[in-house]
Amino acid sequence: MAAPRWSASGPWIRGNGQGCGSLFTLVSKPFCAAAAASTAINAQRLAEKLRAQKREQDTKKEPVSTNAVQRRVQEIVRFTRQLQRVHPNVLAKALTRGILHQDKNLVVINKPYGLPVHGGPGVQLCITDVLPILAKMLHGHKAEPLHLCHRLDKETTGVMVLAWDKDMAHQVQELFRTRQVVKKYWAITVHVPMPSAGVVDIPIVEKEAQGQQQHHKMTLSPSYRMDDGKMVKVRRSRNAQVAVTQYQVLSSTLSSALVELQPITGIKHQLRVHLSFGLDCPILGDHKYSDWNRLAPQLSVGTLKKLGLEQSKARYIPLHLHARQLILPALGSGKEELNLVCKLPRFFVHSLHRLRLEMPNEDQNENNEAKCLGAQ
Repeated sequence: MAAPRWSASGPWIRGNGQGCGSLFTLVSKPFCAAAAASTAINAQRLAEKLRAQKREQDTKKEPVSTNAVQRRVQEIVRFTRQLQRVHPNVLAKALTRGILHQDKNLVVINKPYGLPVHGGPGVQLCITDVLPILAKMLHGHKAEPLHLCHRLDKETTGVMVLAWDKDMAHQVQELFRTRQVVKKYWAITVHVPMPSAGVVDIPIVEKEAQGQQQHHKMTLSPSYRMDDGKMVKVRRSRNAQVAVTQYQVLSSTLSSALVELQPITGIKHQLRVHLSFGLDCPILGDHKYSDWNRLAPQLSVGTLKKLGLEQSKARYIPLHLHARQLILPALGSGKEELNLVCKLPRFFVHSLHRLRLEMPNEDQNENNEAKCLGAQ
């Protein structure tokens, strides 16, 4: 049997041989080009269809509310979504505009709401992703990446410390670990803590919560419980961790309060758990710890009315927890402690005004800003 022949016009493909012996059919270049063009056209149509769908989603706008507060809630929701789509260079540039302190050892930034510190499932952009870019923006293209010294939750705003080198980062991390750093947070609470100042010293443990969807939460693991009116010691869970929080009410109304929190320990979600389950005063916008079995905010009609929100919009209220101040001991050759204070985010200030909560005298500038926002 003769081997198949090849010509300049294209390959010869052996046919089935029926009716005319060994029949060969030429597959021409025009036929291949037509098939390729058809595939390209189909792919192009699909790409255009996908682009059109994306444009439609991007241009689709929620109805603009006539209520100023409703509009601000919509803005926060959009801002949080945009943070995950923004280019790392743009995010790094935004962080440079919020720098609170910078020296040869540290860079202290104002962490925005809705931005995770570390990556994870569903996280497209986080602070660790932009640390190399941020370093280059501050110290030139040969700068080494900055290093994290501690972390904040995605929904928490405020003071975040970065270090220029690993040794300094480890030094600051050790200060946090040995509780030599004074940390002060501000939170708006639903209900008013009683008494107005004190210490919550209740261990915390992680457990599975039953509800519409199973999920894990941190919760209290007290050493004692009441049994028929008597105090009974409870066997401690081996997974429970010591958790201590000092708190003080700075301002209050009948239904809400501005509270300063000083965590002595650093357990996951400690402040949120101690406020919600220890003092029955969940943080405004805490959709996880407002209720044990439900992942939803529990707000009274009165509170919603003061905020100018409908019940259907309550799930969009951001967590009102702000890392207000950090006091670091003297580092390296320095002789003075470093007092770092971060201004409240705009939504936090606006909520203070709506709830008629006053700030301490030394913070009147922000309080005046709140009144200006409320007048808009």
